[in-house]
Amino acid sequence: MNIKHHKVIILGSGPAGCTAAIYASRSGLEPLMIRGLEPGGQLTITTGVENYPGFAKTIQGPWLMEQMEEQAIAVGTKILTGTVISCNLKSKPFQFKTDSDETFTSDTAIIATGASAKWLNIPSEKKYKGYGVSACATCDGFFFKNKIVAVIGGGNTAVEEALFLTKFASKVILIHRRDKLRADKILQKRLFKNRIIDVVWNHVLEKIIGKEDKKIIKSIIIRSTQDDKAGEIKLDGVFIAIGHKPNTDLFKNQIKMDNEGYILTKVNSTRTNIEGVFAAGDVQDKIYRQAVTAAGLGCMAAIESEKFISENL
Repeated sequence: MNIKHHKVIILGSGPAGCTAAIYASRSGLEPLMIRGLEPGGQLTITTGVENYPGFAKTIQGPWLMEQMEEQAIAVGTKILTGTVISCNLKSKPFQFKTDSDETFTSDTAIIATGASAKWLNIPSEKKYKGYGVSACATCDGFFFKNKIVAVIGGGNTAVEEALFLTKFASKVILIHRRDKLRADKILQKRLFKNRIIDVVWNHVLEKIIGKEDKKIIKSIIIRSTQDDKAGEIKLDGVFIAIGHKPNTDLFKNQIKMDNEGYILTKVNSTRTNIEGVFAAGDVQDKIYRQAVTAAGLGCMAAIESEKFISENL
């Protein structure tokens, strides 16, 4: 077996992974960044980015990630497109096996695998997923031009999805299980000012109804969280926007996590309970979850990796 060794292996290529790669490369560590199933992370499915420092005008998420990756390559990062299917963090050097049957080892590892959208896990949601049910407005919004859609959720993700969908849909119905939103005030202000958006408070999505033969959505059944009464809304699409789950299943039973699957790190650090393993971005940050904070954590992880290598190897 041909096993390739690196000083640093970075898992993930979002803002955290790319920034870690840039800093690790500039420190002479010659990192390998494994891109995974979603190269560029969640920003590649985000169109308008308004809050990343350095850009007065709205920029496109995919473009921003292309620039980060190009910068990482320019300073010496090696990039592998593939998915790690198994790893061993319990012995050194750390070992990673990919879906192309390649094996890599490293002295340190930076976990920056990001997070994925959560689903409601009701039977009809699974049935119509990809046939009118989506978790990504920027991916699928275009298909609902001049149609009625619902967005399920009440945080930043839900409000951003609802606002984006107004570019295409004739009406957007935001359905939230509580009587107030968790989203940032500036986003709420935009939402309430938009005449295309209606908000349905204190309701949950119970069932999605469609045409059996063509798998086309016709309506949804929602149920009140106050009096348990059910109602039907006719529409064409449903977007689930109830948050995200960290992509950490690969590391279960090897590294310490909280009860939601987020990797635990030391205070003011990206160090995990395993010496030489660092975690950055949405895999360990469930409070801020911003591109800029992920990038900052990626920087920290690279600096801490370089320090670990210089002191221990």
